[in-house]
Amino acid sequence: MRKILLATALAFAATGAWAEGSGVPDTDGPNLTLEIGGSVSGNVVIDLLPDVAPKHVEQIVALAKEGAYDDVIFHRVIEGFMAQTGDVQFGKRGGDTRMAGVGGSERPDLPAEFSNRSFTRGIVGMARSADPNSANSQFFIMFQASPHLDGQYTIVGHVVEGLEIVDQIQKGDMRQNGLVDQPDYIVHATVE
Repeated sequence: MRKILLATALAFAATGAWAEGSGVPDTDGPNLTLEIGGSVSGNVVIDLLPDVAPKHVEQIVALAKEGAYDDVIFHRVIEGFMAQTGDVQFGKRGGDTRMAGVGGSERPDLPAEFSNRSFTRGIVGMARSADPNSANSQFFIMFQASPHLDGQYTIVGHVVEGLEIVDQIQKGDMRQNGLVDQPDYIVHATVE
């Protein structure tokens, strides 16, 4: 199953929804820090929200602590929409990444944990297939607001530092749903 956001990308293009910031305050964490490498370098700090999506946050934290996100590419990046990464099965830099976006991890898929939070700039959501209960390891970071995702994808956190780094991540080809030729990647992921 492809864990892509094709339908949502098309819907976003149709609505043209925009916003300036997530407007979500920093919480007690935990914080996921992504060291980004490639055409851009720097740290992106994501405040994870265990009160909103406890099972998803637990899985992300476990994968980060295992080093599973290290060297994983941003395989799908759509200008004005989102940057997607986290395919620990097929998205490792240096390997065959042609299947990046269809894999997950050895951990089980998760049941949806939808909330009343809105997908605004800097919000981090879990990627999934058409089945709402299929999120596993992949996540995406919003460049701009996309309210049509509200209640459809699980929100796991929001960027509290480094949104300017996210903005510079190599964009993909819109005709190929944001597939990136020379993708940027997560050098190392840590949890504090």
